[in-house]
This record gives sequence, structure tokens and C-alpha cells, in this order.
Amino acid sequence: MLSALIIDDEAHCAETLQLLLTKYCPEVHIIGVINDSLIAEAEIQKQKPDLLFLDIEMPHYNGFEILNQLKDHHPAVVFTTAYDHYALQAIKHHALDYLLKPIDHEELIATVKKADIHRSAGNSHLHKIENLLLELSQEKKIQKLPVPSLDGILYIDTNKITRISADSNYSQIYLENGKKLTSSKTLKEYELLLPESIFFRVHSAHLVNLHFVERYMRGDGGTLMMSDGMVIEISRQKKKALLERLGDTK
Repeated sequence: MLSALIIDDEAHCAETLQLLLTKYCPEVHIIGVINDSLIAEAEIQKQKPDLLFLDIEMPHYNGFEILNQLKDHHPAVVFTTAYDHYALQAIKHHALDYLLKPIDHEELIATVKKADIHRSAGNSHLHKIENLLLELSQEKKIQKLPVPSLDGILYIDTNKITRISADSNYSQIYLENGKKLTSSKTLKEYELLLPESIFFRVHSAHLVNLHFVERYMRGDGGTLMMSDGMVIEISRQKKKALLERLGDTK
């Protein structure tokens, strides 16, 4: 039997998950449902669940911040979120499970089975969580992008970059203030440098900052309208992944 704690500020989401677990996962014993992130850490330490279903976006503390507070007990973690663009690359990389809302019962069953298999892993869960939190903290520190110039190197705040476009062996970097910079680095190099949770390669010629996306327009692959009015073509191969990152899987 797996003991489980559900932490989600949206009561209806927590209730739905509880119903799904009761119906499809009888091997899970739900020992508590927490809707307030302020008491989440204390409840985890008090109840010591084997499995933690943890929402990411919550008031006061998000899921990652709650994990960062844990000291004594470190359960296996399953993230539940409606925002699959939210650092899921990091979550996948460290093999922590996640479920996208609305939660599919078949995916839930598979996740619980995996958790049961790895229950005896013990501190390996702690190791994965530590690596995840380290990667996320490092990603947040990537605030300045080095751009070679004729007389040195410019350091550009990544939050001010709206998009980067390929221009032969060069790249054109567009800023929110309307300025454009030419760099000798390729688009691929910038794709590797910039955080995946913010920047997305929508086309072989375009890397966009998702924070500056204003509108998606349907088409073969579709197009994006950016905050500066520029319309960016999306490749057919990237369409599905992009819409998922933007929170629309239709």
C-alpha cells in the first residue's frame, strides 16, 4: 500500500484526483489533501507520505519552493500541472513523474505503478529532487546573454529578448525596445544557451521568447504574432509541442 498526500490550491482539482485514485488505484491510500501551500511542508514532515502529488503553480509557495523547504522526509514526487511549459524539461531530465491536468486515468495508473516499483529507492528520490532544484536555480541565474560585438561583448538581459532569427551564419537578436543586434553566433548556439522554459525554437529560422507571444493563428503549421507586431511562421513539426508549451493542446 502506498500512502499519498495531495497538495493543490484548487480544491476541485484535488478532489478530482482523489476520486480518480480511489477508483483506479486501490493500492494508494490517501492520507491527506492540502489546499494551502503555507502549511504544505509541515504536513509532509508530519504525515510522511510515500507519494506526493504536488501542484506547481500555487499562491505563496509553488511546488518547487515547497520541495526546497523539505529537510527530513523526501517522498516520491508526482507533479500535477496545467502548465506543461513550466520547467518540464528539467522534470523529465531528472525522471520525476508529472501529470498534466485534466489528468488522464490511464496515465495516473501508469504513474502509480512506477512509483510502487521505485518505492524502495529511498534516497534516490532525494537525489533527483536535489538535482531538479539545482537545475532550476541555475536556469534562473541565466539573466545575461553574451553577444559578441566589434569592440567587445554586450551582455543582454534575456528577459528583454523577444526573439532571435537566423540570418545565414549570423543571428538577429530583437529586443523589446525595438532595437536589433547582429551576432556572429548561430541560432543553434543561442538555443543551447537560453533557458528552455522561456525560449522555444518554433522554426529552423526562429527562436522566440514565449513571454512575448501575443497570439497564435491557425494554418498548416500556423503563425505567431509577437508583442512587437511581427508575425512568425511555425513549422508543422513544431506546432503540437508549441501549443502544449502555450497551454493549449487542442
